Amino acid sequence: MLKAEDNEILTRVGPGTLMGELLRRYWTPACLSEEIPAPGSPPARVRLLGENLVAFRDTAGRVGLVQENCPHRGASLYFGRNEDAALRCVYHGWAFDTDGRCVDMPSEPAPFCEKVRMRAYPVHESGGIIWAYLGPRETMTPFRDFGSDGLDASEFIATKQHSTCNWVQAMEGNIDTAHISHLHQWDGIDDIPDDGSDKPGYPSNAMSWKFWRHDRAPRLEIDDTWYGYRYAGIRTTPNGNTHVRITAYVVPFTTMVASIPWNQRQGLFIPMDDERTARYSFATKVPENTYGYGGANLFAAAPFSTPISRGRRAGVIQREYTAGNDYQIDREVQRTATFSGVADFVSQDFMVTESMGPIYDRTQEQLGSTDKAITRMRHLLISAAKGLAAGKEPPAVGAGLDFASVRGAEKILEPGEDWRTLGTDDDPVVREALSATTGEQLTDMVD
Repeated sequence: MLKAEDNEILTRVGPGTLMGELLRRYWTPACLSEEIPAPGSPPARVRLLGENLVAFRDTAGRVGLVQENCPHRGASLYFGRNEDAALRCVYHGWAFDTDGRCVDMPSEPAPFCEKVRMRAYPVHESGGIIWAYLGPRETMTPFRDFGSDGLDASEFIATKQHSTCNWVQAMEGNIDTAHISHLHQWDGIDDIPDDGSDKPGYPSNAMSWKFWRHDRAPRLEIDDTWYGYRYAGIRTTPNGNTHVRITAYVVPFTTMVASIPWNQRQGLFIPMDDERTARYSFATKVPENTYGYGGANLFAAAPFSTPISRGRRAGVIQREYTAGNDYQIDREVQRTATFSGVADFVSQDFMVTESMGPIYDRTQEQLGSTDKAITRMRHLLISAAKGLAAGKEPPAVGAGLDFASVRGAEKILEPGEDWRTLGTDDDPVVREALSATTGEQLTDMVD
């Protein structure tokens, strides 16, 4: 469990808070590119780290992220006119460029534009996401490129959903390998035929469901890294082999969940404020899985819907399963077919994390051995927040860091094989794929 004061540090993200100041030292998703799709398109509201902002793409194509309230009399610029390379307040016509400078003041007989400037943040558009830096300008570090810079729209996918709970609470589900053996289970797994892949090497995705069901109490091992950590959930398969799910956590809000043979799809958990989270999913084209390891998609055999199965691969995904409709839980299905009774896979996660309340009181927790990755994440964040307040540099920022090499992975280990190699640039399967000159694909991963 956490002390009450540490839970406060972990969960409070507004300006001036320890965690809020830490998070402001990282390039952070503010909105999707498609929310402001074209020059001159309507602005978009952005709630980020407890601040009310507006994102807009001006008529010249430049992207701005500015305070929502006009500095004149406070009217919302969300209702503003996007025209003349500026965002114009409809109250008195004052106009502001993407840097927050007042460029027109038509209501004043003697304009004083040069004296008025609104809060505006640096932005970087990459991979279908508008990223922003909310920290002090003098501490701004290079953009953390996970491989998306320079790609065109056909080479990435990005989605966003809103969750009504604290960001850490939401993120903890992605670094909890034990829950896939419970929350996401379904009775039809027992009827999946044994395809012979329960042996050292890469099993089928279908067989992975059977492994998670067979061994519901994984052993966890953690490997600390320069960006955070990777950890393995170790299970014994029905044939007595050692199966590992390796998930990466990148400080402060990025996860890459295990998948066969590896995974670079990111789940990013971005605090809108203390009690609401924007959950982004982001992937770029990756080198082709040359030998088709894993076979059919993980959800090919599962009775759960996903944004992908509903035909939605990108954009803002509207919630169909919410606390307001009890996540459409079907008690008969829960009794006879699935563990949760909720038909949508990601909504199963929403159900448990949102049901804890907006901010869970972690002084009430009773933690076990399968919570090691959770406690390590909390320790890293709290230590980094306290360290920044004491004058220390935040972790995983700076020039020359290779974020594109961070991956999750999944495999049945060969005798003597070290799981720490899997999914890294030293993994033979990764090296082979990276050396290929043709054939790329977007992979559909669990997030």
